[in-house]
Amino acid sequence: MARPVNTEKRAELLGQVVEYVQRHGLADLSLSPLAESIGTTKRMLLYYFGSRENLIALALEASRPDAHALFDGVEDADDLRRSARALWKAITVGEQAGPIRMLLQLLSLAATHPETYRDIAAETVEVMVGPIADAFARLGHPRASARERATLLVSGLRGLCQDRLVTGDAARTDAAAAHLITAAVAPRS
Repeated sequence: MARPVNTEKRAELLGQVVEYVQRHGLADLSLSPLAESIGTTKRMLLYYFGSRENLIALALEASRPDAHALFDGVEDADDLRRSARALWKAITVGEQAGPIRMLLQLLSLAATHPETYRDIAAETVEVMVGPIADAFARLGHPRASARERATLLVSGLRGLCQDRLVTGDAARTDAAAAHLITAAVAPRS
């Protein structure tokens, strides 16, 4: 009979994996150097996480913004704008400024290595779009329109964040994010 997994140790290792991936990236992630860097073995990583792909999925899940926490309380357009601004702040200067780099790498890898990364990338996009679309729907947008506006918001803010990471131009990207949020939340026409 297999012994139960120590959930505290697994959580501790996952936190170290997230930090490692934020520093070193996903593209060439190899379990042996990762394990050595965080003071464990490849065998232990496989014991706790099953596979490299599962480890990546769990690291991304542990580090992405909680869109439900940001958008589930939205009751009107002002709430939605505030939540969208909070998301922008989180991914640019807040607690998500490091993890967003992982997400951007994942999305790039999904485009070039779809057989390995497409499913996890699609799930990562959906966990952001879904709760935001629900917020738009609560404001009276038809489901298709709600998903379109949520996609505009998520993909637009993510693109602006990437622009900011590449150019360092905070003022321009902050202004563009404000325009994007205003446009996405504008009343239905």
